[in-house]
Amino acid sequence: MSARSESILPPRTALAELRLVIRQVGYEQLSFWLNPVGAIFTVGFSLLFLLLLGASAGSSRVSYLHNIKLVQYYVPGFIAYGVMSASFNSLAISLVIRRETGLLKRLRLSPLPTWTLLISILLSTLLIAFSQVVLMLAVGRWALGVHLPSDASAIGALIVVLVLGGLSFAALGIAMSTFIPNQQAAGPVTSTVFFVLLFLSGLWFPLKSGSTLAKISTFFPIRHFITAVFKTFNHPGSSAWSGHDLLIVVLWGAVGAAIALRRFQWAPHRT
Repeated sequence: MSARSESILPPRTALAELRLVIRQVGYEQLSFWLNPVGAIFTVGFSLLFLLLLGASAGSSRVSYLHNIKLVQYYVPGFIAYGVMSASFNSLAISLVIRRETGLLKRLRLSPLPTWTLLISILLSTLLIAFSQVVLMLAVGRWALGVHLPSDASAIGALIVVLVLGGLSFAALGIAMSTFIPNQQAAGPVTSTVFFVLLFLSGLWFPLKSGSTLAKISTFFPIRHFITAVFKTFNHPGSSAWSGHDLLIVVLWGAVGAAIALRRFQWAPHRT
């Protein structure tokens, strides 16, 4: 179709654009859930770890965290993990596979607007992440007896932290995908980076303030995201908002977005 013929087509209305995004998100969700093995492992991995660690924690308490139960630390930690896993790990791997198999290039040549495709992938990723959040909140409350955020301030803080954190780690995941040369390397490279940073950031065990690991972890967004989510669950005598930690997560996300915009490619890498 020529540029002139395209120019005489009536422009889409905002409602039509919204319908197009919703329809494409539906296709993304359908593609995800029609792969039951992948869907179960993506959604259930964090839940399985939470149940195992929650059962092993028993009535153990963390003296340097207001003497809270250890399981009260694990639930917000693994909620943060679920969001990061879907937004960073899974998104980076899936983008590399789509790029190297030529799917991204073919979709770009389709009538679907580029921005619609990218927003749909992002929204679908966030839906998968938040489905894990709902599951872990239910398990934490009814199976592990954890106190969830109850007042309006804490609930609002949790929603804002999860949305901004999900967007920031999605930007980092897209940026990460630009550095991976082929789909065979996508899983090993992304998972290695992700799980090493998780270990340094105190997901598996609480970090004492001032310890070496605690100092190292402050350089990375994972620790700050875990802390921001944890603060919405446990804020005795203080605010549920952790503005400093959330700001660092958003700044990392902005850096990731800048890298992604500069380096993103639709065509497969050629070696």
